Amino acid sequence: MKKILTAALLFVVVLGWAENWPQWRGPTLNGISSEKNLPEKWGVEENITWKLEVPSRTGATPIIWGDIIFLNVAEADNDSLSVWAVDRNKGTVLWKQPMGGGNHMMRKQNMSSPSPVTDGQNVWALNGNGILKAFDFKGQELWARDIQKEYGKFGLNWGYGSSPLLYEDSLYVQVLHGMRTDDPSYVLRIDKKTGKTTWRVERPTPAIRESPDSYTTPTIWRSGKQVELIVTGGDVMTGHDLATGKEVWRATGFNPTNNPAHRIVASPSVVGDLIIAPTRVRPLKAFKPTGGGITELWEFQRGPDVPSPVTDGKYFYAVDDRGIMNCLDATNGQEHYVGQRLKPATYSSSPVLADGKLYISNEDGLTTVLRAGPTFEVIAENQLDGYTLSSPAISDGQIFLRTDKFLYVVGKRVAPPAPEKAPAKKSTKK
Repeated sequence: MKKILTAALLFVVVLGWAENWPQWRGPTLNGISSEKNLPEKWGVEENITWKLEVPSRTGATPIIWGDIIFLNVAEADNDSLSVWAVDRNKGTVLWKQPMGGGNHMMRKQNMSSPSPVTDGQNVWALNGNGILKAFDFKGQELWARDIQKEYGKFGLNWGYGSSPLLYEDSLYVQVLHGMRTDDPSYVLRIDKKTGKTTWRVERPTPAIRESPDSYTTPTIWRSGKQVELIVTGGDVMTGHDLATGKEVWRATGFNPTNNPAHRIVASPSVVGDLIIAPTRVRPLKAFKPTGGGITELWEFQRGPDVPSPVTDGKYFYAVDDRGIMNCLDATNGQEHYVGQRLKPATYSSSPVLADGKLYISNEDGLTTVLRAGPTFEVIAENQLDGYTLSSPAISDGQIFLRTDKFLYVVGKRVAPPAPEKAPAKKSTKK
């Protein structure tokens, strides 16, 4: 399986691979961690290294680099939004920086839904009001922008929820909307150092009413020297040239009945030459890019709605909003198991695949651990306190889970080994 490496650095530890979790879908942008020996069982008072009280719910995932955790936060006692940096070892807040006011609820989500991103030196945060800021690891603000002020108000029916994508020297931000605006949808490439726009391209679609709205996060497809930005929403999937933003290809057929309420929430997954793109349940489609175009491989009529699926290139896993679990062959769509039910609840967070296991959280704070592979097998059900929209994050042998009450750190940290000292040189003096 080819891995898409962003600025995240992977390093070897005694018990396997240890990784940072620099973006919403992790170091490879697809919900996969290569770490081993991860925790399987925990509870409110069991196998918890520490927990930190947080003021409110969020859809944003904890972002981890080394000894620092970054959180997008909606303050409970007022309408303000902020970014927190948390000491990973102590579970204490290092600094808080404001991200503006105007927090409000849009059904289940508030304006803290987009996850931050980091390259190990700086961190960037975007909120649902369009405020985008860059900070260094000490909390100093480097630059700030107001996307809505520059390009018009976001016009999504349920509020803006897409996370920025960090790839090499740029941030990629999509604004795909239409339910509450006549302004065009667009995609931005922003220089991460200066905050200036490298390019802005409009992205027209034939979608109607609510169907132009997309809550997905863009991703990257790579093959050799060819690199494309993948964007889903508005009844289509598009591939864009990174240098110019120009649309290279367009895949259609995601809304065959022209349903006016066919907004998309679940993000696409990319592994090697495989792109799997969900829509609003049906149809989910799998593709292979082919030299400036794209070929459809298979489709599935029981895809997820809100949780983004995950695949390692061999097996494809998806859970829907009701906790119905499906596993298919990723290359041809053959069904291994379908319709298997997790504990009844509402599922909004996205599954993570790691250590031969799937970690799947529901809104009631329960994380189910499944055995990865073609057979449905529940390993454990782990209950925490609070309402959960955020997806799990994994780093250095630990699992990070966020509810509306606490940020929990599950398991003991596996620290990287100290670098070996070079042997002392023998003196040549007599």
